[in-house]
Amino acid sequence: MLSSPHIPRKARSGVLLIVLAVGLTAFGTGCSDGTESRMETDSTEPLGSKEVTVPIPAVVTTIVSPGAEPRSLLRPEYPAGTVQRVTLHTSHHIEQQINDQSARDFSTPDLTIPMTAKTDADGIDLTLGTVTSPDPRLAKALTKTSGSHAGFDLSDLGTITALRLEPAPETSNPARAALEQAFYQAVYRSIAFPDLPVGEGAVWTVRQEVSGGVILDQVTTATLTKRDGDRLTIELDVIQKPKSAVWNLPNNAGWLDIQDYVMQGTGTITVDLGLPLPVAGSITVGGHQAYRDPRSSSMLQQTIDTQVSWTE
Repeated sequence: MLSSPHIPRKARSGVLLIVLAVGLTAFGTGCSDGTESRMETDSTEPLGSKEVTVPIPAVVTTIVSPGAEPRSLLRPEYPAGTVQRVTLHTSHHIEQQINDQSARDFSTPDLTIPMTAKTDADGIDLTLGTVTSPDPRLAKALTKTSGSHAGFDLSDLGTITALRLEPAPETSNPARAALEQAFYQAVYRSIAFPDLPVGEGAVWTVRQEVSGGVILDQVTTATLTKRDGDRLTIELDVIQKPKSAVWNLPNNAGWLDIQDYVMQGTGTITVDLGLPLPVAGSITVGGHQAYRDPRSSSMLQQTIDTQVSWTE
């Protein structure tokens, strides 16, 4: 439990802060319970290279406007064996405050992940290059991640159905957790295409459940602003809302009432239908949240900002 009548209020607040720092910084509320547990330790010991596959909730697309003629189905058109080199950049900043205490920064370090993507019959396999971070401690831990693998399983419509992660054998726990967070951010900022023909100016929505302690209903509104052959420029508007009035803390630590929750953002990505990953673009999602411990007077407020960028 989070609190007890025998624990001083100051101590209760400290426990609340620590538990939430672990739970909410893992993947920006989009994490699985298993990953949260790995985030809780700073052990630098390698955990081996066993592949982990995490299912990704299905998406539902709805066309708002089909756009101008000519219209066509937007579908990936790359053959098996297509190779693409691309770099993923991620950042996740979080500041949180309990009651009238000073706000504290629990941000996770930025990451830059160069990778080579290769397609096969089932999806996309990724081989990671030299991963870097401006944080000295994490940068040192990342030196042994080169050659790690990741991957996306895809549906017939090209949407991501599973995330696969296989770190290099000497990857430490902090480095593994950082990679997991980065790829989760990328997965939940990816775009799905509608199942009917569209043209320039088309607008459609993509609804997806983001799983974690707080189950979120994420709705992304996509606008096809430009098409040049297979190259698409798509503007994105993202809104997240909790599907429940409570947040269940990791490791059976209790729950909090959700008093306020605002997460939204925008961005633009460039997609080439002949390549498996975005060729350019950036999406930023942020907002503020407020939680209350129902067994005490403790209140927690958070300000969160995440960004995912792609470059060739």
